[in-house]
Amino acid sequence: MINLDIYCMAIQYFGILDKLPPYIKPLGLGNNIFPKHWLIEKNGENISNMNKHYAEATGFYWIWKNRLKNKNENDWIGSCQHRRLWLNDYYEKKQKLSIKSLYSNLLNPNNKIFLNCDSVLLQPTFLKNETVLEQFEKVYGKNIIENCINFLEKEDAEKFKNYLNGNEFSICNMFITKVHHFKNYCEYLFPWLDKCLDYCNKNNLCKDANVRLPIFLAERYTSYWFSTNTNVKYLSFARLGNFLLSNKINRFINPIKVPFTFRMYPTIHDF
Repeated sequence: MINLDIYCMAIQYFGILDKLPPYIKPLGLGNNIFPKHWLIEKNGENISNMNKHYAEATGFYWIWKNRLKNKNENDWIGSCQHRRLWLNDYYEKKQKLSIKSLYSNLLNPNNKIFLNCDSVLLQPTFLKNETVLEQFEKVYGKNIIENCINFLEKEDAEKFKNYLNGNEFSICNMFITKVHHFKNYCEYLFPWLDKCLDYCNKNNLCKDANVRLPIFLAERYTSYWFSTNTNVKYLSFARLGNFLLSNKINRFINPIKVPFTFRMYPTIHDF
């Protein structure tokens, strides 16, 4: 079994996260109050004040600065989100008839995928009629990402441009990678992200639905960076609904252990 820590980012307390396998560690982000047994980004070197713009990236920063000291360079570090959990396989279709529980299908550190790659990303989202760049501009605005690319080093910028002209990317800034790659990723990401935020603020772009514009930029960069700089494999994921996340429900049962909870997964996006 590999040495694996996956940090599950959450901006409020969800009891279901206490019931996940122990290698999945809840990490509380932002200003809400979390239980003492959780990891909390405000405990240690942090940029929690940037969470409204950087979202889960403030968690990446906290891990980078506070959790790697005793790690081997080839240990594995991962991220997920309170609504999105890694599955143990790659699926082309939803498992509509499965009797299995979702819990039994969550990623296992014994998965052989870790023997054949340096990083794992979510199975790609395929865009049928547009490029990654065109999809970003349709949702968030014209010229933003193209202008922010200019803050990258020339070689990195050219590669990122080429990637954006493709039609697939891995969403949600979820990844699992070796510690040395995680460090390199953070060293590239945060200087660029700070420049992106400065650009967005100067142009009054971080408002309304775009208040987290920097993390939407990072979402495309994360997918590009790992797929370009590491040997990547892919796994599917489950997106939890309100029933599974309900703190009331989780006081009495662990709903992800109930039979049939796997039957509507994985979550597949095809735009």
